[in-house]
Amino acid sequence: MKLISSVSPHIYNKNSTQRIMLDVVLALVPAAVASVIIFGLRALLVIGVCVAVCVFSEWLFEKICKKENTISDLSAVVTGMLLAFNLPVSIPLWQAAFGSIVAIVMVKQLFGGIGQNFANPAITARIIMMTAFSGTMTTWTFPADAVSSATPLALLAKGELSVMPPSYLNMFLGLRGGCLGETCVLALLIGGVYLLARRVISWHTPVAFIGTVAIMSLICGKDVLYQVMGGGLMIGAFFMATDYASTPPTKLGKIIFGIGCGLITILIRFWGNFPEGVSFSILLMNILTPYISKLTRLKPLTGGAEK
Repeated sequence: MKLISSVSPHIYNKNSTQRIMLDVVLALVPAAVASVIIFGLRALLVIGVCVAVCVFSEWLFEKICKKENTISDLSAVVTGMLLAFNLPVSIPLWQAAFGSIVAIVMVKQLFGGIGQNFANPAITARIIMMTAFSGTMTTWTFPADAVSSATPLALLAKGELSVMPPSYLNMFLGLRGGCLGETCVLALLIGGVYLLARRVISWHTPVAFIGTVAIMSLICGKDVLYQVMGGGLMIGAFFMATDYASTPPTKLGKIIFGIGCGLITILIRFWGNFPEGVSFSILLMNILTPYISKLTRLKPLTGGAEK
């Protein structure tokens, strides 16, 4: 019998980048609908601006650089939606547009386009915006009366127990202050389950990420449910820590990546100057991805003879 050896990929399927990105867009729709219900029509305006500027920035950059147009793969749409979901609903629209340009041009296109970026574009753009526009990026709107309000994690971090934090049910349904796409845990879980069912993502990173935060919160004597449902943990675990380009490809690598994200999140939340650490944790672990991938890479089926 003749053994044929060839380079990867060895398994082909009908999935394309466009099909995968469409699944992600569909998975984000429940959170988008929830954001409009909770925060009003301005949430839809912020999402629209981010998506439109992301798509236009990608088209214009590729046009100027005479590169193949890739806006049809929907990756720019996903980046725009994720960035919008990480912004407060009161963000000035020009700042949302600025963040969209940073995500597409600086983080994605300058590194070669989709699949070549070293970090998640939406996460990186959010961190840059937090540095540049700290005032507007940390002004939260409480959905009930449309006034500025601290997030539940911020209240707990400052020890402001005189202010009644939202109930577990309100945390689950998103009736609290926060970024427009991160508050409704129910909507994010629906989207996450859809991605798992479609096999767009695997369970390894989300479970490792959320599980690490839960276990460390329990060990440190914190309210586990608040830490799991608060902040951007759910949207980060299901939608940004699972990015194909900037996270490890192996199962063990994904678990290590998720645990690392969880540990860094806890360090920042409990002992750092920020009440939230999901964005920073994912970015830091993105930087470590090449080393994790190298450490956990699978041994080839065939190879050269030992010398």
